Amino acid sequence: MTLSALALLLSLLSSPPADQPCIATFSIVARDSVTGELGVAVASRFFAVGSVVPWAKADCGAVATQSFANTSFGWKGLELMGNGLSPRDAINRLLREDDQPEKRQIGMVDDQGNAATYTGSQCVAWAGGRSGRNYAVQGNILAGEAVVLGMERAFLTTEGTLANRMYAALLEGDKNGGDSRGKQSAALLVVKAGAGYGGYTDRAIDIRVDDHPDPFAELGRLLNFAQMNYAWNEGWTLFTKKKPIDALSHIERAARMAPENPEVLYDLAVIRLAAGKSNDALEALEQALKYNPKLKKQASGDSDLSGLRGNPLFEQMVH
Repeated sequence: MTLSALALLLSLLSSPPADQPCIATFSIVARDSVTGELGVAVASRFFAVGSVVPWAKADCGAVATQSFANTSFGWKGLELMGNGLSPRDAINRLLREDDQPEKRQIGMVDDQGNAATYTGSQCVAWAGGRSGRNYAVQGNILAGEAVVLGMERAFLTTEGTLANRMYAALLEGDKNGGDSRGKQSAALLVVKAGAGYGGYTDRAIDIRVDDHPDPFAELGRLLNFAQMNYAWNEGWTLFTKKKPIDALSHIERAARMAPENPEVLYDLAVIRLAAGKSNDALEALEQALKYNPKLKKQASGDSDLSGLRGNPLFEQMVH
């Protein structure tokens, strides 16, 4: 047998069957011990990896299921942790009930920071993982162990939000070779009780890049918007619950991240006014109308701004 023929044979033996695509990813599941946020970040040379791998539920846990992924591991894993099983015990239960445990890879973290990772013996090399307090990282069909080691190091040394730290882990994984086949998709999910739109869900951040030549850069661009939107939503939700003082720090943060977004500035004006800061409200409203004059009509009849009516500066702005 020639060397080229041997190489072809080895390639075929190490690749998943055509009718069963392998979800080759590197991922991190993690918890923020201060905020209680739980999350998953994942990247792959696979279309729309965010539709398969990441699962999370506030006050419960987070799961990444990959490598010939059994997607039921996601909701089942959350259910098991919700019923009191540790991540390690939950993984063991899932594997006992699975028909191909040797092909699976999974990472779990619970709302207490307990974490575990598992890599089956038939996952395509390089495959493996690392875990510690509040995190688990794992990957398969990787350039090498340096991918998960770099991810672990980045998560533990990066400061900032949970989303920032998980994104840093993805970047470091990519820097160290990532998925050995290349890049295509990435996703990042963060949950916290009541952090979704209007306070009705736990989806604080839920962004996906399904198909892109540079999914890491695109995910970073979306993350900037998502973190601003997270703060904006928290502020507005607290305002609707008649808690303007509590809302103020969140909407101020959103405005710092999006200083030229007229809608954010408009809501900043509303919340500042409700918090008793009428002069600051006028300043924010002036900026909002500068960037989007079409908001003048809304402002002139908005009951949330009624406290400014009769103020000469306000009347000048809206007419």
